[in-house]
Amino acid sequence: QLQLVESGGGSVQSGGSLSLSCAASGASFDSYFVGWFRQTPNKAREFVAAISHTGHITYYGDSVKGRFTISRDNGNKMVYLDMNNLKPGDTAVYSCAASRNFGRSDRDYNSWGQGTQVTVSS
Repeated sequence: QLQLVESGGGSVQSGGSLSLSCAASGASFDSYFVGWFRQTPNKAREFVAAISHTGHITYYGDSVKGRFTISRDNGNKMVYLDMNNLKPGDTAVYSCAASRNFGRSDRDYNSWGQGTQVTVSS
């Protein structure tokens, strides 16, 4: 199992940009899919994006498609989420997660970071 730590959250105005990072430790990082999820109080976790173990295939939730980009650097065991044209509705705690297989449900992932807060003001 991997250990994951997110960074890069913060506050930004609507239309702005932020980049999140997910640092992994543990063996065989390049054999895991990595996903980003977000959650607001009293709501279920929402799938944001995921990337295949090689980085060749990416997946996005409908609400972020065209605005967010996921990428990875297997040599440094890092995954990134670049977020552009942010909206107040993007405000949430963002967490990265790892799985041996791709999934859009948080139940598909068994390694999680602690999360980082993103706040977008209008």
